Amino acid sequence: MKCLLLLSVAIAACAASVLKDPVQGYKEGDRYFYFPGDGDNTMHLVDAEEPADLAFIEEFTRNPANNAYWLFTRDNPTSAQIIGFGDVGSVANSNFDFGKVTVFLAHGWNGDGGNTMNRDLTAAFLQNADVNVIVLDWRALANRSYTTAKGGTGAVGRGLGQFVNWLVSLGASYEKIHLVGFSLGGHLVGSAGRETGGLVRRVTALDPAGPLWGRDSDRVVPTDAQYVEVIHTNTGLLGYTDPCGDADFYPNGGSSMPGCFLNSCSHSRAYEYMDSSVKYNNLLANECATLRDATRNRCTGSLNPMGNSDLSKSRSGIFRVNTLRSYPF
Repeated sequence: MKCLLLLSVAIAACAASVLKDPVQGYKEGDRYFYFPGDGDNTMHLVDAEEPADLAFIEEFTRNPANNAYWLFTRDNPTSAQIIGFGDVGSVANSNFDFGKVTVFLAHGWNGDGGNTMNRDLTAAFLQNADVNVIVLDWRALANRSYTTAKGGTGAVGRGLGQFVNWLVSLGASYEKIHLVGFSLGGHLVGSAGRETGGLVRRVTALDPAGPLWGRDSDRVVPTDAQYVEVIHTNTGLLGYTDPCGDADFYPNGGSSMPGCFLNSCSHSRAYEYMDSSVKYNNLLANECATLRDATRNRCTGSLNPMGNSDLSKSRSGIFRVNTLRSYPF
């Protein structure tokens, strides 16, 4: 009887941990947590101990051409032209312009090339300037379990970096490359920049994913590009907490965004802030002496724009901007 009672208690405790309120998000060391998919922002239960499908990761990432590369320009702002990795003809027959800036966009878990983040940022960058926008669609891996998608993020990023290197070999310039990624995609574009030897001009990581990334060598770091900017909007839960770029922005302190009641909303604010800043360059942040000052709203240093499309940015440090509740913030 005692054994049965202990077993019942253990089962109840396990169930409680599995079914905990999804609003709570992730805490370091949790086995079970909820994480939103990029596609519809639905919270999905994740088992941190679920084995990653290493065979699928290897099969998918061994050839970077397994990813899809969708080109958008002002001549085709909503209808993608597909660029095949290694297919020079697909570039020659497209609207790609080697003389223009090229912005790459990378989604996160359960996302795809046509999700809200990609549509909004594509429109923003094309409104702001006459550029090439290439959306990386890696849905075949991104829509596997979180542990599998996370386990393959670095390899997908290296494949994207090889694609960038290939375009440069055809006449593109590292000085005109801007890699932008959200959530898992924030780490992915870091790996892509690293694959180029850090030669790309700018990497922007939008609330790079936090769960299981604390000790991962594939996470985004300052040396991944000539300039690495990180926007943190859900620290300690869905997003990565510590500074990991040349410039780290903690809008509203970095965790709970105005107008949001769920962690998934705060997480998504990163690309919404990026969208607004690319269009209007309206989010000016004060420099902070420390991360603690950023979280406590004690930043009085000189202003530095968060986000935007400027490839000449070079200022490093920790920054905070206080935003409004709704777009354009």
